[in-house]
Amino acid sequence: MEILGQAADAVLEALAGQEDWGLTGGRDGEYRHDIVADAAALRVLEAAGLGVFSEESGLHGGDREVLVVVDPVDGSTNASRGLPWWGVSLCALDAEGPAAAVVANPRTSERFEASRGEGARRNGLAISPSVANRIAGSVLAFNGYPAAHLGWAQYRSLGAAALDLCAVAWGALDGFVDCSADGLAPWDYLGGMLVCREAGAVVAEVYGRELVLRGPGERRSLVAAATEELADELLAARRAFDARKIS
Repeated sequence: MEILGQAADAVLEALAGQEDWGLTGGRDGEYRHDIVADAAALRVLEAAGLGVFSEESGLHGGDREVLVVVDPVDGSTNASRGLPWWGVSLCALDAEGPAAAVVANPRTSERFEASRGEGARRNGLAISPSVANRIAGSVLAFNGYPAAHLGWAQYRSLGAAALDLCAVAWGALDGFVDCSADGLAPWDYLGGMLVCREAGAVVAEVYGRELVLRGPGERRSLVAAATEELADELLAARRAFDARKIS
């Protein structure tokens, strides 16, 4: 956990002096702050002898005992436009799966931390999700937009999945649904997933697939919810609008 915190600090320090938040003109959707943040995280994690799987620079030392999955800037577009919902997400994987995570938002001074079997914290204080157990009355966040109304009371589309998941973990949101056509990459959700689960929230893959991915190319569709009852309802609703779309 200490190394993940140091890597997050290095990223935030490197970005504190960032002046150019525009596109690099290279890889599609790549911003200059993504490159700066990635380099800062890599310096810390590789010096500690850890493997790294980063959105920006791919796989480094993938055969090492611990692999850190990194989104150097979760919510890059938000960051480029001055919207205060972006941050850095890191999740350390060992042979048993997610072991520790740090998700930090410099604009709100929030830092979420989780360790396997030890709960989750927001700025050092233990967190837990809401008690919402039905879609009706719930406030949900979406990645993408659903093909049908799921019956929510209100929704948000905030643009940074790791932070959205952390918001479910501490009860600011009742649930999160990935409604995108392609799904999310592991660096988008693994840090937030561990925070959610350690806080007591539920995270599930829409089609029952493995969520812990250690290499490039695969993506997943997931739902997070404050309770098992809400998760079941959201999963059923998400699968139903997929079925209508396919038919």
